[in-house]
Amino acid sequence: MAKTRNKSGKGKARSAKKENAVVAYLRSTRVELRKVHWPTREQAWNLTKIVFAVTISMALFLGVILDNLLTLGLQQLIAGNVVAMVITGLLLVGSVVAFVILSRQEAR
Repeated sequence: MAKTRNKSGKGKARSAKKENAVVAYLRSTRVELRKVHWPTREQAWNLTKIVFAVTISMALFLGVILDNLLTLGLQQLIAGNVVAMVITGLLLVGSVVAFVILSRQEAR
């Protein structure tokens, strides 16, 4: 390590003091948090209402509508209803086709 002279003219070796990793992380986190554009209280409340509305609507859709449809379809499939078997086959083929199309788009 090279020695440098300070203003008083005395030779003194500078020691590069290594900063603690946790302290460095916390400092950089604080710097990044100062750069964030935080929403106003009104914006935060409006976004919260949107999240609540989407959560409730998806819960109702999945828990009430979709669950009942799947239960009815499974009952018909177990009972041997031909229409239910055809619909199940079409859904299976459609799912495979959609999967293939999506996987090809991701490969591009």
